[in-house]
Amino acid sequence: DVQLVESGGGLVQPGGSLRLSCAASGFPFSMYDMKWVRQAPGQETTFISRISPNGGGTTYADFVKGRFTISRDNAKNALYLQMSSLESEDTGVYYCARTHEDPRSQGTQVTVSS
Repeated sequence: DVQLVESGGGLVQPGGSLRLSCAASGFPFSMYDMKWVRQAPGQETTFISRISPNGGGTTYADFVKGRFTISRDNAKNALYLQMSSLESEDTGVYYCARTHEDPRSQGTQVTVSS
């Protein structure tokens, strides 16, 4: 079974940083394009970023460009999202998923607040 487990969320002040991790199992991780999405309270899921199977290609939503960096370690079956200059609008539950699928994991809560 495909399993994706996010971690690294928490409470951070505006301007702070967090690094999210996603542990993947049950499928050949290195062969899949992966993404991060988030769901803010009361809103639809929003695309954040994606990365190609070998890590050489990335895409970001305009509102995170220059602040967030997606990366992966195929040897560890792990996906990461380094977030900096966090804003209150970044608050939400962050999910990792295979790019062409809807998230189906628990996600990790990120709260940006002073």
